[in-house]
Amino acid sequence: MNGITLPPPARHLPFQAGPYRMAMGLLARPLHEMIAIDADYPAQMALRRTLLDERSPDVFAAIPGSEAARAAALAHVADVLCGAYPHWFARDAGVLHNRLTGEAWRLAAPERDPLEVAALLVQEDLCIVAPAGEALGEGGPHLIAGAVCFPSHWSLREKIGRPLVAVHGPVPLYAERLARPVDRLMTELKPGRLVERMNWGVTDDAHLFRPAGHGRTAPNPTITPHNAGVALFLRVERQTLSRIATGDVLFTIRVYVTKLHEAVASAAAAARLAAAIRVLPPEIGRYKSIVPFREAVLAWLDARAAAG
Repeated sequence: MNGITLPPPARHLPFQAGPYRMAMGLLARPLHEMIAIDADYPAQMALRRTLLDERSPDVFAAIPGSEAARAAALAHVADVLCGAYPHWFARDAGVLHNRLTGEAWRLAAPERDPLEVAALLVQEDLCIVAPAGEALGEGGPHLIAGAVCFPSHWSLREKIGRPLVAVHGPVPLYAERLARPVDRLMTELKPGRLVERMNWGVTDDAHLFRPAGHGRTAPNPTITPHNAGVALFLRVERQTLSRIATGDVLFTIRVYVTKLHEAVASAAAAARLAAAIRVLPPEIGRYKSIVPFREAVLAWLDARAAAG
């Protein structure tokens, strides 16, 4: 990486003790915080390139008519990168220079689809959501394009072109509690603003590319109260939303996968995670695929919390 030292990945712990709440949990952030670059950048960018080159139908999709939005998304990402990381990214005569990789990309007429280029610049997955309109049909805001290399149990090719309420159809309680506020956010989010939210889960698979696997309930006997800390992983999604020049919304998803014993290194964090798992409604626990090792991970977390 040209002798450049990158910071370690952030350690997000978005779970809390207390009653379960199905809510967006939005936080306002400065726009320049949309993209996070860290020491995982070299390995993740290599994997993203491999997936985009070799499994494009699985990780890239766009509906006809989204061309302007995809170009606007690249411009938006370039603006943020040059503003937030001027020592690593710079523009010169319409060319974006990535000093971390030595690559240069034309912004007006890139060598690949603009959204693919954006996905080869950042560790975040990128989705574009269009507000409802006659061309999209009924059902509220629609997913019109995406470059999603690190999905958490969902398939882009199955979701593209659908309204958000259908995209989130498998998510328990979404239609009842989140569909309206999410759709309203997509239409009311102001230009120049950035909002952030987090998702979390515990998984027995460290792979970033996970297009399937929601709703697993079959027991995993290899996970025990003794090895859960090293055999399981905390998977956190940091999501942001901001409006691009076409009026559409760019939705970013940054995935962090950390061995459980490293993620919950303190007794307090272990206690919080155990409490958060215990209050999950049964349908949410199944959706998150925690059921196969629920008792084992709780026993390990309780022991970590008790050890102080």
